[in-house]
Amino acid sequence: MPSVFAALGDVRGSTVLDLGCGAGNYARALARRGAAKVVGHDRSLGMVKHARRRERTAPLGIHYITDEFGADLHHAFDAVLSVYVMPYATTRDKLAAVCANATWLLRRGGLFVTLPIQPDFPYDEPDYYRRYGFRMYSGERPADGSPVTLELLCGGPQESVTARYWSHDALTGALSDNGFTQPAFPPFQVTPAGFEEQGRDFWDNYLARPHASIITARSRRA
Repeated sequence: MPSVFAALGDVRGSTVLDLGCGAGNYARALARRGAAKVVGHDRSLGMVKHARRRERTAPLGIHYITDEFGADLHHAFDAVLSVYVMPYATTRDKLAAVCANATWLLRRGGLFVTLPIQPDFPYDEPDYYRRYGFRMYSGERPADGSPVTLELLCGGPQESVTARYWSHDALTGALSDNGFTQPAFPPFQVTPAGFEEQGRDFWDNYLARPHASIITARSRRA
């Protein structure tokens, strides 16, 4: 999250959409960081119900939706955050649709921050990320749209998620073809507390080959 918020920059006074908000963790953090308006959207009704319960318990002024985006949200946001939504796109058309939705929602010059799988992740080393609480692998060199397995190892029953791989060219192409310019890949960051708790050497492997990429891009459409 510190790396994502470094990529977003100062959100005070901004209108922000958390696209694929899940349980609302990022949406709530955005509100606490001073965003003037935060909307969370997710296709999972169960996730949104949970996020709404959290909002009722500790209100931060966040509005959660599951429906299709209405005309009132057209070019309504200064920033759109989309964490781990691109990995659910199973085809190039669906990858393009994620980008097209974001540019439709953003004001001209608005910021899109999204996290896909890192195109150069060590696909043939399942235990590369074990020390960080998960395994991720595909068994063979992935192609665009091919499945990647992520196994969560942090306490409780082991869970696995199937994500989709997209190459650097596919990602930047989907952005440029759907209204975005200035794509950048800012690095992940470790907080001083993280270095102090785990030591600097602990993070070396992850920082060298993170499992995800952070991508920022600007909407160029009016």
